[in-house]
Amino acid sequence: MQTDPLSLTFAALADPTRRAILARLSKGEAAVTELAAPFDISLPAVTKHLKVLERAGLITRSREAQWRPCTLAAAPLREVSDWVEQYREHWEQRLDRLESYLKTLQANQKQPDEVKKGRRR
Repeated sequence: MQTDPLSLTFAALADPTRRAILARLSKGEAAVTELAAPFDISLPAVTKHLKVLERAGLITRSREAQWRPCTLAAAPLREVSDWVEQYREHWEQRLDRLESYLKTLQANQKQPDEVKKGRRR
Protein backbone atom coordinates (compact mmCIF):
# COMPACT_ATOMS: atom_id res chain seq x y z
CA MET A 1 0.00 0.00 0.00
CA GLN A 2 1.51 3.30 -1.06
CA THR A 3 0.23 6.48 0.53
CA ASP A 4 1.13 10.07 -0.18
CA PRO A 5 3.60 11.67 2.25
CA LEU A 6 1.11 14.19 3.65
CA SER A 7 -1.32 11.39 4.58
CA LEU A 8 1.48 9.44 6.25
CA THR A 9 2.44 12.52 8.24
CA PHE A 10 -1.12 13.23 9.37
CA ALA A 11 -1.63 9.58 10.30
CA ALA A 12 1.57 9.65 12.36
CA LEU A 13 0.55 12.90 14.07
CA ALA A 14 -2.92 11.54 14.89
CA ASP A 15 -1.61 9.67 17.93
CA PRO A 16 -0.82 11.62 21.14
CA THR A 17 2.04 9.26 22.06
CA ARG A 18 3.74 9.91 18.74
CA ARG A 19 3.23 13.67 19.13
CA ALA A 20 4.81 13.46 22.60
CA ILE A 21 7.77 11.55 21.15
CA LEU A 22 8.22 14.26 18.52
CA ALA A 23 8.03 16.95 21.21
CA ARG A 24 10.79 15.18 23.13
CA LEU A 25 12.91 14.81 19.99
CA SER A 26 12.52 18.53 19.27
CA LYS A 27 14.89 19.02 22.23
CA GLY A 28 17.53 16.73 20.73
CA GLU A 29 18.24 13.13 19.84
CA ALA A 30 17.30 10.39 22.28
CA ALA A 31 17.58 6.64 22.68
CA VAL A 32 14.52 4.44 22.42
CA THR A 33 14.63 3.71 26.15
CA GLU A 34 14.67 7.46 26.90
CA LEU A 35 11.69 7.99 24.61
CA ALA A 36 9.80 5.11 26.23
CA ALA A 37 10.41 6.27 29.82
CA PRO A 38 7.44 8.67 30.24
CA PHE A 39 4.89 6.21 28.85
CA ASP A 40 3.09 3.37 30.56
CA ILE A 41 3.46 1.11 27.52
CA SER A 42 5.87 -1.64 26.58
CA LEU A 43 9.14 -1.03 24.77
CA PRO A 44 7.84 -2.98 21.71
CA ALA A 45 4.80 -0.64 21.62
CA VAL A 46 7.11 2.39 21.63
CA THR A 47 9.13 0.76 18.85
CA LYS A 48 5.94 0.42 16.78
CA HIS A 49 5.25 4.12 17.28
CA LEU A 50 8.81 4.90 16.18
CA LYS A 51 8.35 2.82 13.04
CA VAL A 52 5.23 4.82 12.14
CA LEU A 53 7.14 8.07 12.68
CA GLU A 54 10.08 6.79 10.66
CA ARG A 55 7.83 5.63 7.78
CA ALA A 56 6.32 9.12 7.71
CA GLY A 57 9.80 10.61 7.54
CA LEU A 58 9.36 12.44 10.87
CA ILE A 59 12.31 10.76 12.57
CA THR A 60 15.53 9.06 11.62
CA ARG A 61 17.07 6.22 13.58
CA SER A 62 20.72 5.29 13.53
CA ARG A 63 22.97 2.86 15.31
CA GLU A 64 26.07 3.72 17.30
CA ALA A 65 27.33 0.52 18.90
CA GLN A 66 24.56 -0.46 21.37
CA TRP A 67 22.98 2.98 21.29
CA ARG A 68 20.17 3.58 18.77
CA PRO A 69 19.52 7.32 18.75
CA CYS A 70 16.40 8.81 17.20
CA THR A 71 16.42 12.28 15.68
CA LEU A 72 13.62 14.59 14.61
CA ALA A 73 13.32 15.12 10.85
CA ALA A 74 11.23 18.27 10.47
CA ALA A 75 10.77 18.39 6.68
CA PRO A 76 7.38 16.61 6.71
CA LEU A 77 6.19 19.06 9.37
CA ARG A 78 7.03 21.91 6.99
CA GLU A 79 4.85 20.26 4.35
CA VAL A 80 1.97 20.05 6.85
CA SER A 81 2.52 23.69 7.78
CA ASP A 82 2.47 24.76 4.13
CA TRP A 83 -0.70 22.76 3.48
CA VAL A 84 -2.48 24.22 6.53
CA GLU A 85 -1.33 27.73 5.61
CA GLN A 86 -3.35 27.61 2.38
CA TYR A 87 -6.51 26.96 4.36
CA ARG A 88 -5.66 29.49 7.06
CA GLU A 89 -5.53 32.24 4.43
CA HIS A 90 -8.83 31.02 2.98
CA TRP A 91 -10.59 31.05 6.36
CA GLU A 92 -9.14 34.40 7.35
CA GLN A 93 -10.59 35.91 4.16
CA ARG A 94 -13.98 34.34 4.92
CA LEU A 95 -13.90 35.57 8.50
CA ASP A 96 -13.00 39.07 7.32
CA ARG A 97 -16.02 39.03 4.98
CA LEU A 98 -18.23 37.76 7.79
CA GLU A 99 -17.00 40.53 10.08
CA SER A 100 -17.78 43.12 7.42
CA TYR A 101 -21.25 41.66 6.90
CA LEU A 102 -21.98 41.66 10.64
CA LYS A 103 -20.88 45.29 10.93
CA THR A 104 -23.27 46.14 8.09
CA LEU A 105 -26.11 44.32 9.85
CA GLN A 106 -25.38 46.14 13.11
CA ALA A 107 -25.32 49.49 11.35
CA ASN A 108 -28.65 48.71 9.65
CA GLN A 109 -30.22 47.73 12.97
CA LYS A 110 -29.19 51.03 14.55
CA GLN A 111 -30.69 53.09 11.74
CA PRO A 112 -34.32 51.95 12.22
CA ASP A 113 -34.00 52.55 15.98
CA GLU A 114 -32.81 56.09 15.34
CA VAL A 115 -35.65 56.67 12.90
CA LYS A 116 -38.19 55.37 15.44
CA LYS A 117 -36.82 57.65 18.13
CA GLY A 118 -37.10 60.61 15.78
CA ARG A 119 -40.77 59.83 15.01
CA ARG A 120 -41.76 59.59 18.66
CA ARG A 121 -40.85 63.19 19.34
